[in-house]
Amino acid sequence: MAYLEKTRKALDKLKIISPDRSFMRTAAEDFLKMANAYFEDAEHFFNTGDYINAFACVNYAHGWLDAGARLGLFDVGEDDQLFTLYQ
Repeated sequence: MAYLEKTRKALDKLKIISPDRSFMRTAAEDFLKMANAYFEDAEHFFNTGDYINAFACVNYAHGWLDAGARLGLFDVGEDDQLFTLYQ
């Protein structure tokens, strides 16, 4: 599924940029944890042939990544193909 590949590329590309001891670091790690959990669920559903739930989960995963990019939690290299940027 192309959506899984796009989200995998996005996960591989981003970097958390919030300082280690800041509240925003905790938020960034939480956003990334949620994205990874939904992505793992998407892969599981895809591998079991449940394409509807795979599609739903990969969209949730990418939504967390886009939100983190827009809030400035992640450095995404200004990649507006993998992420929805604010400007």
